[in-house]
Amino acid sequence: MKKSLNLMLAMILVVSLFAGSSAGNVQITFSHNQPLGGPEDIGAEAFRARLIELAGEDRVTVNIFPANQLGQPREQIESTQMGVINISLQPVASLTPFADDIKLIDLPYILPRDRDKIFEVLGGPIGKEALSPLNAAGFEGLGYWFGGFKLFTTRNTEIRVPDDFIGLRIRVMDSPLLISQFTAWGATAVPIAFGELYNALAQNVVDGQENPVQTIVQQNFHEVQNYIIQSYHGAMTYVLIANRAWFNGLDADMQAWILEAEEYGRRAMRVAYEAREQDFLEIIKNASNVTFYELTDEQIYMFRVASRPVYEEHASTEWQRQMVAKFQEAFGTGF
Repeated sequence: MKKSLNLMLAMILVVSLFAGSSAGNVQITFSHNQPLGGPEDIGAEAFRARLIELAGEDRVTVNIFPANQLGQPREQIESTQMGVINISLQPVASLTPFADDIKLIDLPYILPRDRDKIFEVLGGPIGKEALSPLNAAGFEGLGYWFGGFKLFTTRNTEIRVPDDFIGLRIRVMDSPLLISQFTAWGATAVPIAFGELYNALAQNVVDGQENPVQTIVQQNFHEVQNYIIQSYHGAMTYVLIANRAWFNGLDADMQAWILEAEEYGRRAMRVAYEAREQDFLEIIKNASNVTFYELTDEQIYMFRVASRPVYEEHASTEWQRQMVAKFQEAFGTGF
């Protein structure tokens, strides 16, 4: 499988270079992790449609590879860094090994419940500034794409307050910040690859995990988890990244069209996600083995207070502290 993937990536690079140099048509390879027809894929398709509308079919071709067709997230990010993939949609947590400062948007309770405010701030100057650390790693951060609030799920323990996590093993993405988050609440954080998560939950390797509702339902995690908690502690925030050298080599018109198409795709993803979110919640609430619970304001406050060590550990440089302060002021989420 690894050899086949490497061969596919090599073929993409050769085809893209040949097509780009011989036909004058900008060939864009766009990868992401989510299934065909999911909100992220709908956003990618909207990006393609809008870019072609702006530039014309004779100027640009966008080839979309969904569902990890070009490798796991880290492999896609590395391929984007090398220029084999031009554009990729990846979670912030997966990008932190390449640009640590990008992690700040994953801090617990830094985001408000107000989605309009999230889109306003992340789509504005503060969001753009927060993406700037990607540049040194060879990426151009085109924009944040909101993938929905994450919920807690557990097998045998209903989470109401941070102490309920004590003694539990919780699966996380391989992110030091997310590990610190659950450690601060008393859990043991266990990084496990996403493709192995269902089996890890079913076999009690871990007691719980965090993900947006669409992921919980589409991956059938609710079949092997008895408690699902709406906590508003964080979101699955993606970044649409481009290879920086490739992007800077485009003419000004194409760059502007890509940025406009990014905003169009981002909004299309939001509409698609929110159109399905309530249906996913109803599936969970109606599952016979599941107890659904939404944290009260008082319980959320307890989690926020318990999260302070995460801020102290992961917002330790002057730039990080300033960026967190800007987020908190703009979002209204200061402690």
